[in-house]
Amino acid sequence: MNKYAKISINGLVWNNPTFKLMLGMCATLALTTTAVNGIGMGLTVTVILLLSNVLISLLRKAIPSSVRIPAYVVIIATLVTIVRMVLFKYLPDLYDAMGVFLPLIVVNCIILGRAEAFASKNPVLDSAVDGLATGLGFTLALTTMGIIRELLGKGSLFGIQIMNFSIGFFSSSAGAFFVYGICIMLFTQISESIQLSRKEKQGRELRKNLLNQEVQA
Repeated sequence: MNKYAKISINGLVWNNPTFKLMLGMCATLALTTTAVNGIGMGLTVTVILLLSNVLISLLRKAIPSSVRIPAYVVIIATLVTIVRMVLFKYLPDLYDAMGVFLPLIVVNCIILGRAEAFASKNPVLDSAVDGLATGLGFTLALTTMGIIRELLGKGSLFGIQIMNFSIGFFSSSAGAFFVYGICIMLFTQISESIQLSRKEKQGRELRKNLLNQEVQA
């Protein structure tokens, strides 16, 4: 597995910001009432993550260590402002749906965390892949929660009514916490099962190699 594939899998699965690291919870709980809102917020964060990682990686040697966090905030705030203007002009419904959570992307711990932990220490291409993968992992998580909450809470999917009944609980704040908890539990069980299977496979291959070496000896 090459390093870019490893970075991508880490961002999407093993270090998923929502289901694994539990970052950006405010937007996750507030904006997943519908699948469209989840996708919109996720893709917005993905664009900002990608661009901020690239810029911070490019400037990592020029930014003094003593002011690196304020510098990151300035870069991210500039990108958020540009994205807000684009959404206001071309996607006003999504702009309105995001509300206060759109400007709050400036202090989103996912973006600041990747800037500090990865982009400030790695080359541009690596940082771009990390930003894209982490953003898509965030998008997939929000979309999954949005689909569940919209389907059960409103009986619709992507705004199309497909069921004649709904459970209002799933559209509420309590429903958001409930769905989030269930998703984390399922994600953890599945990911741990996959990792256990990988370790068992590696162990079998190691034992096989050792046996072959003994036979050859």
